[in-house]
Amino acid sequence: MPRQLRHEDYTVGWICALPVEMAAAQEMFDEEHTDLERDPDDDENLYALGSIGGHNVAIVCLPAGRISNNSAATLATQMRVTFKGIRFGLMVGIGGGVPSEETDIRLGDIVVSKPHKVHGGVVQYDFGKSTPSGFERTGSLTSPPQILLNAVSTLQANHYRNRSSLLPHIATITRQQHFARTSAGPDILFRAAYDHVGGETCNKCDKQQTIQREKRGSSEVVVHHGTIASSNQVMKDGNTRDRLSLELGGVLCFETEAARLMNSFPCLVIRGICDYADSHKNKKWQPYAAAAAAAYGKALLSVIPTTEVAERETAGESLPRTQSVEVQIPSPLHTM
Repeated sequence: MPRQLRHEDYTVGWICALPVEMAAAQEMFDEEHTDLERDPDDDENLYALGSIGGHNVAIVCLPAGRISNNSAATLATQMRVTFKGIRFGLMVGIGGGVPSEETDIRLGDIVVSKPHKVHGGVVQYDFGKSTPSGFERTGSLTSPPQILLNAVSTLQANHYRNRSSLLPHIATITRQQHFARTSAGPDILFRAAYDHVGGETCNKCDKQQTIQREKRGSSEVVVHHGTIASSNQVMKDGNTRDRLSLELGGVLCFETEAARLMNSFPCLVIRGICDYADSHKNKKWQPYAAAAAAAYGKALLSVIPTTEVAERETAGESLPRTQSVEVQIPSPLHTM
């Protein structure tokens, strides 16, 4: 019979945007817990509760049809009211990759937010002001908590020592047909300037417009670390994708939820790449990409000792308390 804990026993807040992401996250539970009562006037969220790597985790999904930075911020605020013991957060799900000569991103790869150049890991690229010389971006976003960045470094070190737990976690969840890589279809990258012809698939698109890349092993997974670009608009244009990436000093991924979280709910953003942020995007790669991202989240938690979280709690170190903040703005495995 599932255990029932107290609200204050949960130290990790795990946020998803889509049901397929939440389903993948729940598959990462080592143990599932009984639901807890909450005040519907303060918190309208529905949670999945359980433990991962010894950490008690509250998983929550954005409301259907409300996928945006603002919705994510509201959800996180309500979560903090209910689970006052949360010490750090994870934003885990899918995103659109930015392939380039410098970074060979493929569908199914994983992108992890990490401070790079002038950005703390996530940049809100649509926040700023119009000036006579053009659009000027303003503001900055907080970097992920140090405890999570330390865990990222530990995972990279484990990879070099062939001790990574990521691949076994991916192998376990992708045994389910819905999350299997074989269900995702081919990985095709079109030239940035070539637009989708129409329809649910790219069957009518001109294959002469594809970019030929060196073949990878069928089960190869690459983890990339760097800047994730966030806004309330879905990126669906290859030329705009590449232009913004160049302006921002090199972006690995585009998504639509993280920006409003970073200053009030500092977290690590983990994205499985399901498309190339262009007009050819479709949903076939979403389940596998969500599974890969969730598996990385589990691997990350597995290297953070629960005693360290408890010590930080005793020392008073945690996420900043809820406040009104206006954001200014499976093998081999490789890491980059």
